[in-house]
Amino acid sequence: MNKPTLVIMAAGMGSRFGGCKQITPVDDAGHIIIDYSIFDAMRAGFGRVICVIKPEMEADFRAAIGDRIAARVDLRYAYQTLGRLPEGFSVPEGRTKPWGTAHAAMCALDQVEGPFAVINADDFYGRGALAAAGAFLAAAGDPDEHAMVGYRVENTLTENGSVSRGVCAADAEGYLVDIVERLRIESREGRAAYTEDGGETWTAIPDGTPVSMNLWAFRPGVVPAFGEGFRAFLTDTVPGNPLKSEYYLPYVPKALIASGRARVRVLPTDERWYGMTYREDIDAVRAAIADMKRRGVYPERLWD
Repeated sequence: MNKPTLVIMAAGMGSRFGGCKQITPVDDAGHIIIDYSIFDAMRAGFGRVICVIKPEMEADFRAAIGDRIAARVDLRYAYQTLGRLPEGFSVPEGRTKPWGTAHAAMCALDQVEGPFAVINADDFYGRGALAAAGAFLAAAGDPDEHAMVGYRVENTLTENGSVSRGVCAADAEGYLVDIVERLRIESREGRAAYTEDGGETWTAIPDGTPVSMNLWAFRPGVVPAFGEGFRAFLTDTVPGNPLKSEYYLPYVPKALIASGRARVRVLPTDERWYGMTYREDIDAVRAAIADMKRRGVYPERLWD
């Protein structure tokens, strides 16, 4: 079996963050969050990394990470552009927004050989989470069985605002039954809660509820579903909202589960998420990484 590939979705520019958060240093050694994701992936047995970027970002990405680790990692690039559409479709007039996370992952699939995992560029997932995904993909299994690393909701919040999370439900065997996107989750009185009416009312989410941070582990049987789902999205969804509708990554496994074509195992993790949704999050991310270095989880310089 080929070593798994790690696909990193990095084409978003981070509007709430206020800049290109993907290449913002998070420690005194100048590492960015992607450094840690790739380092953890290499320790977990991944063999190739594909960063999905906008073509105009390539020079910045190479300067920020690619040139530093080229000798240590099989690092490649894929490009997410509006024009990467199936035959017979065209970009709606006036559309500038990218097509979404599932489309981003699709843009890398022609460079993927065998099993692969997908992550966001601006999320710090933790060593244990990447290890769980790598172990799942390295094990022999049904090509139509996939996995999602499920974080405890209370471990995925920021003190600086709201976050959106895919709130998951699993059956008694640990397989994903449903995933519902909650667009505004905050910590309220020490508990996670979401609102759907602008903050007029809040619904508590119990501690321990698994949520998706877009860390998916896919076996090769998933590949055709990406294209099938994208064509259906372009046909059925885009006409109603041509400028802003997006093809999100969870749509792919949800459709497979609904049709009975695949199962998705929820891999629980106690890792704590760190990310830079807001510029004010930088200090917390830097402090957490510094603490992990003191505890020996990471060396001071990852690639020396």
